[in-house]
Amino acid sequence: MGVTFKVYNDILIVNLKGELDHHMARIVNEKLDEYLMRQTFKKILFNFKHVNFMDSSGVGMLIGRYKSFQKIGGKVGAVNLGKQVRRIFEISGLFNIIPCYNDEIEASEKM
Repeated sequence: MGVTFKVYNDILIVNLKGELDHHMARIVNEKLDEYLMRQTFKKILFNFKHVNFMDSSGVGMLIGRYKSFQKIGGKVGAVNLGKQVRRIFEISGLFNIIPCYNDEIEASEKM
């Protein structure tokens, strides 16, 4: 379980790993807040490549980030959705508000 950050062009990429449950969602929010205090971004891309489980806490975290970025004219996207995460996106309606991309290159071109 964990979260790491990398910058690609002008996008902050949030690499998630493990299970995105209540505990992990809280950690992601805390680490992301710390990172964003040091450097400002208008685009954030969540990478789900190494996420094997996500529940409603993960959905809530994503919606919260979407709303806060929308207020500053920013954009939120997602990449590398596995089967389980894709299903959660479908059920929760996240696909309606958070665009998904095939990779970081496509995200940087379209975000």
